[in-house]
Amino acid sequence: MTALLRPATESDLIHIVAIERGCFADPWSEESFRRLLPGHPAIFQVLVLPPENRVAGYVIAFAVGPDAELLNVAVEPQSRGKGYAGQMLDALLIDLRGRGVKAAFLEVRNSNEAALGLYSSRGFREIGRRKNYYRRPVEDALVMRRVLEVAEGDEKRSAGSFADR
Repeated sequence: MTALLRPATESDLIHIVAIERGCFADPWSEESFRRLLPGHPAIFQVLVLPPENRVAGYVIAFAVGPDAELLNVAVEPQSRGKGYAGQMLDALLIDLRGRGVKAAFLEVRNSNEAALGLYSSRGFREIGRRKNYYRRPVEDALVMRRVLEVAEGDEKRSAGSFADR
């Protein structure tokens, strides 16, 4: 099935909040998402599935200078296992590289094996731990980084092609 990734809009919020509540033990509020809609410097995109154009996931990141922080990647429970999270993450990394970002960072629950597998498969590596970072339940966060910059003298490798995974 072909999915479309597009900027989030006000009318998507009801679906985004439902996905958030279905995915996370400590979900963001609708107002938190509303503040990130167009006009804000966040990259906030939704995954839309045809033919009904249903919002099935979303991705949020900030890019500031050479660094980016990935805030959320979420796919509704009934659409998991189809590669949508990976597709959103791949598109986001390409977008970030196009914006001149050299490194992307994220935090992930140390027990979230599915997310850890996804991020590792896209070249993210653990660089630290934040003790008791998550509240519900209390749990450490692993800090991960993906270098997007091509090393000097290695012009044959393209950061945009994810050759360094």
